[in-house]
Amino acid sequence: MTTARDLALVILSLPPDRTVERGDLSLALAGAEAIDLLEAGALTLDGDRMVPGPEPATGDRLLDQAATALVGREPYETVEDWLWRRGSGLAGVYAKELEGAGLIAPSTGRGLRPRTSRSAPADTPQLRRAAERQASGEPVLAALTSVLRIGDTPPDHHENPDGDAITKVVGAVGDTVTELRAVRLRRDVEDAAFDNIWRGY
Repeated sequence: MTTARDLALVILSLPPDRTVERGDLSLALAGAEAIDLLEAGALTLDGDRMVPGPEPATGDRLLDQAATALVGREPYETVEDWLWRRGSGLAGVYAKELEGAGLIAPSTGRGLRPRTSRSAPADTPQLRRAAERQASGEPVLAALTSVLRIGDTPPDHHENPDGDAITKVVGAVGDTVTELRAVRLRRDVEDAAFDNIWRGY
């Protein structure tokens, strides 16, 4: 299992009162893929630029797709640009993949919603491994779940993952998620203001 799959399993197994926005999860999953590619030697960072390396067969279909999707020419792509591009709709892709593998129950409502543990297949090895990884406080998964405000500590107080490149990716995930939340908040405020104007007529 990859970091991205572990993250998806952790988030999609949350109880209904602990929700994560689809866009936030998509950005975090793209970051998790970048970290997995760094650890596989398929990617290095030159500053904030993502430089592809060899494309090893990782044994994971979605991670192999991510490796193939890396921009292979200079000036290469920044981590932030990668998160926005690769992350587009990625939460739904992972949900469908995990549903197809029987690791989570199919979604029954609109959109992508976290599920209770009762609605996921009970005690699968993959789900158990992801939960154990989260419970152990493993730095990479802890950092990503903290960015999503799911971890037990605030994002600024978790242990830094090993490696400058991984730390840069996690930082970029935090920045893009914060930016997306700001856009979402601004849109909600504008929508509320528009509704108020119409109520005045």
